[in-house]
Amino acid sequence: MSTHKRNIGRRRLLAASAVGVAGTGAAVATGSGLLSSASAAGFGHTDDGSNFVVNTGASLVFKISKKTGDLTSLVYRGKEYEGYGGRHSHVESGLGASTVTVKQSGSTILVKVVHGAITQWYAARSGQNNVYLWTNKADASFTATRFLVRLRPGMFPNEGSDSWIEASDRIIEAGDVWKRADGTTHSKHYSGKRVIDYDHIGFTTGSVGLWIVRSNHEKASGGPFYRSLLRHSNDKGAGLYEILHYNEAQTEPERFGLQGPYVLAFTDGGAPSPSLAAARLDTSWVDGLGITGWVGAAGRGKVAGVGIKGMDAKHPYTVGFANAGAQYWAKAAAGTGAFSCKGMLPGTYTLTVYKGELAVHTASVTVRAGSATALNSITVTGDPSAAKTIWRLGDWDGTPGEFKNAALMTYAHPSDGRAAKWTGNVTIGSGPQAAAFPAYMWSGVNDGILVYFKLTAAQAAAAHTLRIGVTDAFAGGRPRVTVNDWVSAVPSASAQPSTRSLTTGSYRGNNRTITYSVPSSAWKTDTSQYNVLKINIVSGSSGTAFLSPGTSFDCLDLLA
Repeated sequence: MSTHKRNIGRRRLLAASAVGVAGTGAAVATGSGLLSSASAAGFGHTDDGSNFVVNTGASLVFKISKKTGDLTSLVYRGKEYEGYGGRHSHVESGLGASTVTVKQSGSTILVKVVHGAITQWYAARSGQNNVYLWTNKADASFTATRFLVRLRPGMFPNEGSDSWIEASDRIIEAGDVWKRADGTTHSKHYSGKRVIDYDHIGFTTGSVGLWIVRSNHEKASGGPFYRSLLRHSNDKGAGLYEILHYNEAQTEPERFGLQGPYVLAFTDGGAPSPSLAAARLDTSWVDGLGITGWVGAAGRGKVAGVGIKGMDAKHPYTVGFANAGAQYWAKAAAGTGAFSCKGMLPGTYTLTVYKGELAVHTASVTVRAGSATALNSITVTGDPSAAKTIWRLGDWDGTPGEFKNAALMTYAHPSDGRAAKWTGNVTIGSGPQAAAFPAYMWSGVNDGILVYFKLTAAQAAAAHTLRIGVTDAFAGGRPRVTVNDWVSAVPSASAQPSTRSLTTGSYRGNNRTITYSVPSSAWKTDTSQYNVLKINIVSGSSGTAFLSPGTSFDCLDLLA
């Protein structure tokens, strides 16, 4: 558990009512970014010459630059939170000169920012301490799709695996991974959460909280298990992210169109209310605002499945839906596998059943506006765990979770002082085998791991298939095996993200199973002797240490 989570628990944060509480910010003297009594008068918007100034009628006043569309000020309860390093909060890395307009429709104020292929929207609702945001991107003229909220230094505790101290920590990789004197590693990449695991991310002092409530990510990329930047903090400032497309560890092409709302929410210290997270689906108030690309509830459909047969009770199951235009997912109920996914855009989707993170079944399903598509029971037939084996290390679930250092690697660098040694061989039938096997291997770190195992006379008289499942690879790394004196061919490289992943908190790539047909002549004929499986990482590329060619493992087994 992260330090951030433990602190939240210790402070006994307040619950849902914290979001959307009406009220007026206190009147204080201007200067140092404090709110003036005039601007706290009530819900509405003004023009200060450089910005549109939006008063939510609660405790929040924010500003949008009339020139660039940047979010240039967030004053909550009279205190300025926005900005660091001379830069403001914005979509992408800042749009530059844009066309910015504002209008009020009843209890909603809407700011529209247009710059080339991107249209960014901001909205305020009367009496709420929230900023609602939408991003509409038409093409790939910008390389990423994100919104970054920049926060002043010292506003919130600088703690957690995604925080660092530039004054004393030292950079160990690519300018964005830091190591502390105590051996712990820190980076903006190390928030450690998959998209399916969170509704909001943010900071709290115990009395003030600032959060981003994520969108439904229907136009994002990477699926339910994608990990990306969520937040960071250091001695120079802090940031909150809504990442919709980012090349780091990315497995899918970019999707285009309107994404949102996602919400920037101030609270009295507690987490955002469940109703605010649910606003991703219950947004009837948006229907009449004229947001380009907006599709309301009436234009969406639903898929419901009665259950999944053939599930393994040891693992959670997720049902994903994806096509070129949108993505969705739903958790399957334990035991029955029942699932329901609503608020989907019309279209035909590939339905994928995931055991853990491993795809074990696919089908096609069509969603129609205003109706529900009912699905009969799905029978899983593609689970590799069903095969009979002589031995198995780990389990087929699409993750390296059973292996050594796997849990730490979602929020730390492999060189972290808390990591167990990446070297060490394994003997089948002796002790905690999977926990002793490394989650990752690199050609420049722990190449040549050995697995010892014995066979019966009957087993040694036959050929067998060895399977190695990988979840990701860096620089084309893949395992070549030697069994006693027999050497396998070099497997072809799998299609994987081209950027760092194994050192930036993600093992998630394109799951691949590599099979090796081991002839009977490879085995030891003396059944009292151990057979020795040696694993080497090979690649046509080069690199050093933890940036040498490498791979992450899902499972290894020898079929009966």
